[in-house]
Amino acid sequence: MDEILRAGLAALGLRWDDGAIDKLKEYYRLLDEKNKVMNLTAIRGEEDTARLHFLDCAALLAYLPAETATLADIGSGAGFPGLVLKILRPELQVTLLDSLQKRVAFQQETAATLGLEGLCCRAGRAEEQADMRGAFDAVTSRAVARLSVLAELCLPMVRTGGLFLAMKGPEPESETEEAGRAIALLGGGPARIEKYTVPGTDAVHSLVIVKKERPSPRSYPRRFAAIKKSPL
Repeated sequence: MDEILRAGLAALGLRWDDGAIDKLKEYYRLLDEKNKVMNLTAIRGEEDTARLHFLDCAALLAYLPAETATLADIGSGAGFPGLVLKILRPELQVTLLDSLQKRVAFQQETAATLGLEGLCCRAGRAEEQADMRGAFDAVTSRAVARLSVLAELCLPMVRTGGLFLAMKGPEPESETEEAGRAIALLGGGPARIEKYTVPGTDAVHSLVIVKKERPSPRSYPRRFAAIKKSPL
């Protein structure tokens, strides 16, 4: 894993220190141990975890402005991408939000073991977090929902001038076009798609990036049942 991470981070053009590598290796150990009793992720083994989780998440850092100070990861699950971003860029103030307390408990245990400061792990639904509205320089989400749904959950949390970054698969074009109305309604500017190859693999993934141009209307986000039944 050490060799894969070093080579992969270099291929992504990122900087790191040995402490970050050690933390990622310990993160894997904790994840592997917890997976024996709780299904946190279907991706298992050192090599696949290093590439398809850690390096895939790390790729987002290439598109995150240097001035970004606060970031929220919505539907963070086992901590992807938020925990990886925090490990590699420790000055970030990161909030992880997930609907299941048992996943949040794993995040908290991992953060404590790794000695991560400036990290908040919260259990709850995105549409119910009124205090997170307009609170972040960047909001991200990975493998949670279609973009039209994610936009309503995430864009209200982004401050004006900040970024919404949705991690997607190799062909997000039709999904992005479908979400165009929602993004505009919620205060987002034109979406742009950045594609990258996960180091050490043939997997091409995408990042849909939206700049928040104006505040989201106060009537959004709606209750999740309404969002799911009738996406914007």
